[in-house]
Amino acid sequence: MSEKRLLDTIDFPSDFRALSPDKLPQLAEELRAELIDAVSVTGGHLGAGLGVVELTVALHYVFNTPEDIVIWDVGHQAYPHKILTGRKDRIRSIRQPGGLSGFTKRSESEYDPFGAAHSSTSISAALGFAVGRDLAEKKNEVIAVIGDGAMSAGMAYEAMNNAGSLGKRLIVILNDNDMSIAPPVGAMSAYLSRLISSHSYRGLREVAKTVAEKFPQPLARAARKMEHFARGLATGGTLFEEMGFYYIGPIDGHNLDHLIPVLKNVHEEKDSGPVFIHVVTQKGKGYQPAEISADKYHGVTSFNVATGEQKKASAGAPSYTKVFAQSLIKQAEKDQKIVAITAAMPSGTGLDAFAEAYPERFFDVGIAEQHAVTFAAGLACEGFKPFCAIYSTFLQRGYDQVVHDVAIQKLPVRFAMDRAGQVGADGSTHAGSFDIAYLGCLPNFVLMAPSDEVELMHMIATAAEIDDRPSAFRYPRGEGSGAALPKIGTPLEIGKGRVVKEGTQVAILSYGTRLFEALKAAEELEQRGISTTVADARFCKPLDAELVSRLAREHEVLITVEEGSIGGFGSHVGHYLSHQGLLDRGLKFRPLCFADSFIEHNTQAVQNDEAGVNAAQIIEAVVLALGKAAIRAVK
Repeated sequence: MSEKRLLDTIDFPSDFRALSPDKLPQLAEELRAELIDAVSVTGGHLGAGLGVVELTVALHYVFNTPEDIVIWDVGHQAYPHKILTGRKDRIRSIRQPGGLSGFTKRSESEYDPFGAAHSSTSISAALGFAVGRDLAEKKNEVIAVIGDGAMSAGMAYEAMNNAGSLGKRLIVILNDNDMSIAPPVGAMSAYLSRLISSHSYRGLREVAKTVAEKFPQPLARAARKMEHFARGLATGGTLFEEMGFYYIGPIDGHNLDHLIPVLKNVHEEKDSGPVFIHVVTQKGKGYQPAEISADKYHGVTSFNVATGEQKKASAGAPSYTKVFAQSLIKQAEKDQKIVAITAAMPSGTGLDAFAEAYPERFFDVGIAEQHAVTFAAGLACEGFKPFCAIYSTFLQRGYDQVVHDVAIQKLPVRFAMDRAGQVGADGSTHAGSFDIAYLGCLPNFVLMAPSDEVELMHMIATAAEIDDRPSAFRYPRGEGSGAALPKIGTPLEIGKGRVVKEGTQVAILSYGTRLFEALKAAEELEQRGISTTVADARFCKPLDAELVSRLAREHEVLITVEEGSIGGFGSHVGHYLSHQGLLDRGLKFRPLCFADSFIEHNTQAVQNDEAGVNAAQIIEAVVLALGKAAIRAVK
């Protein structure tokens, strides 16, 4: 009979706070094994969670969560945290329909005080919690855990600057898993970190400051040297010190004997202002395949634990992402002015392939979407043709720059918006729901959406030729339709759509990849006696006024369908119809767009059904518009 795991006796952090510290490494080892086993079944984020196993155990051991607030930046590394906070029995439902979210989520647990999925928000949120705590005269701790990648975003430094000026009690833990800041760590560094975090050492440092301020020069110089030594002894924490934080580190994030004393010292020193603890970890720690290839095991499909081999998707059509990257490379072959920009997503946007082909024309600016947009604007001013590839949901973070630095100046920046529409297991935080609306309201833009991967290639070629204003094209996550691809795209006529199927009674005008659902709906309507036209808009802006007018005049019902929120393509069509008086003649106009709600993680097909943009919803809109006689006919 196998010995019962320590982890099996633990449901919440209170269950292991009574353990002696020498039991914690066993708990961490079991927690790591549980994480590997669970993600091997479900897929999801793996490397980041493996890297914070010991830190997760230490935080819940030292601090009184959930009263003490722990905010995980992004939240993709919080799987171990979920296992230890009442969700162990549901961990194999993570990212599955109806299961746990792949990120932290307020509605899921009181141990998730702040939801996340985009990066670099933790310090700002934590400062808000800390100020709220003080206003309410409470005494709990507030801890933000942020990765070195997320520290590349300006928002993190804005928050730290504000925290330092306010001087509020706040703990920020830098999870440095790329060795981007820290030198090697070891026993001496751990000793110094414990010393620096202790009350007695802080007292010594304050004495040194006082001496430097009040005593004669020779003694003052010696005291100042002592104080400077204290600042820099454990590693260049000067930047964080200058921002008003008390710097401690670096600490080996996988050594609980190093972590726990420092966290205890900081926890016990409750009268201090903001503290910055620098912890060095390794992505994928404890699972050799993930240690060897951190990028490959950041996010995974289900995999074989013994070999690390991930389940391969069945062979099918190339993804839209791959088609975008390969098509851009083809365009760049014949146009040396084309450059590619991404914000910390070279593989996610497919631009890692572009980087291999044209390294001198590829720029990964880090998690800095605002900078990416304005950087692209500067390149455009110099006569280059920047393609700024940013997920639809992440471009929201650079919206002011899109308006102020690009649109107002009519600069020809090309925005390639991947993950447009529903995205499956990543859920509402990553869904590309709003770009049609938030870009469609801006003057000077050309907005496009391809119905398939061939059209995507044509739109890339079109964008490359637009040199007098900004342009953007959106495309979904996942595989294309399998259409035969040309060698290179051909520029389209700006603002011109196309009719794909002719009919007489109902017109369906699709914007983007809902075209296939529109054709599916039309086929069923035809079988039931309702003659249906299907058109592919291609452009939201400028709108194909001639096509819209024709569809409105020649049909009883006009349906628009898109993969985006209220305020998008359908609103543009409705605005045009109203001002042209085309609604006055009795046209039944019905715009279909995403339901006015956030759609939870599920398969993309189910999400689109819930959002109301599948063939069944198109048919329903048609029969309701036509009235009772049509409903009887369809039945």
